[in-house]
Amino acid sequence: MRWLTLYARSRQVPASLAAVVISTVAVWALTGDRGGGLADPRLPALVLTAGAMAASVGLGGQDLALDRTAAIRWVPRRAAHVLLAGAVVGAVLLTVQTIGADMATAAFVVRDSAGLMGLVALGAALSGGQYAWTLPFAWLSFSFFAPPPTTAPMRVASWMLLPPGAAAGTWTALVLTVTGTAAYALAGPRR
Repeated sequence: MRWLTLYARSRQVPASLAAVVISTVAVWALTGDRGGGLADPRLPALVLTAGAMAASVGLGGQDLALDRTAAIRWVPRRAAHVLLAGAVVGAVLLTVQTIGADMATAAFVVRDSAGLMGLVALGAALSGGQYAWTLPFAWLSFSFFAPPPTTAPMRVASWMLLPPGAAAGTWTALVLTVTGTAAYALAGPRR
């Protein structure tokens, strides 16, 4: 169990977890009891993106050369790190929602947290751990200001704001999750 504690510390998991919890509680507290329920998907998408961005800090180690030459197998550990971080980001939002008004359905949270963590992992594989947060931030920014998703390309581009049953949102999140997790697990963070 000691290696797990050392791994968590070296990947800044306690600080990332604190940032995820604080950002989720802050957004939830600022929204108050909206009464309307699940009308606007932008707030939960913002919370999940902030959580994925906070979790991205741990995708790059302190010394990339040491990570690449270690005697342990990194592929399963990297994949588990991405998938577990996505589960934690989604679980924090779902847990905070039990206190008061719901911001999103469980299907929405699962889809978006998985897709966003795949996007973060892809960002780490392409740009390095320190810049892994840029892809989800840019995609969320585009989704907020994009025109209404009436065509298939626009539905794919605004996947994180679509209702949970939308096929374009589900398939885009699935592709991002699989592609990002596989790229990060196999290649690791870019130097």
